[in-house]
Amino acid sequence: MLKADKRAAQAAETRDALLAAARDLFGQQGYAATSTEEIVERAGVTKGALYHHFSDKLSLFKAVFEQVQLEVSDAAVAEFNQPDSWAALIAGCRLWVDAHADPAVRQILLVDARGVLGWEVAREIETRFSTVALRGALRKAMHSGVVTRQPLRPLAVMLIGALSEACFYIAANPDSPDTRTEVADLIVTLLGAFRAAAVVPPARKHA
Repeated sequence: MLKADKRAAQAAETRDALLAAARDLFGQQGYAATSTEEIVERAGVTKGALYHHFSDKLSLFKAVFEQVQLEVSDAAVAEFNQPDSWAALIAGCRLWVDAHADPAVRQILLVDARGVLGWEVAREIETRFSTVALRGALRKAMHSGVVTRQPLRPLAVMLIGALSEACFYIAANPDSPDTRTEVADLIVTLLGAFRAAAVVPPARKHA
């Protein structure tokens, strides 16, 4: 039993090392410029170890893509879970955009993913993590009455698309000090289109 546990622990360590090495290289160089030889050298393992855990470089990239998507969506969910559902929605969307300011995250999630994995596979993973997280925040905001009732699925997809374009816009204007501030403000404006009108209590009648 102890030997089996040790083997399982070693296998997990090897897989983690491969993921970490691949993530660094894919993030720095992009998928096309990264070879399996570089990955195993960076991880300090054999090529056989790579193919034991992953069928090829593509399957390794998919695992890295899922890992990064999960981290970004988990960070956003932590914001979405704030008690004030409107502030939580704004904070989570802003954090999601800020996470993509990391060049490695942007390279993996936005630049390479759809071309490497194909549009359908990349979209399924994005939906499973980021879009579902945003949909949950929107549902919470609707239930609390701060966002008007809307079809949840298309709204979440459309907003994630807008946020993704905002990430590209920030990346294309790295020398502009106002870019991130402008995007952060526009997130509030964009979401404000769906905000429920404040309920104003009726004025008291004077005797």
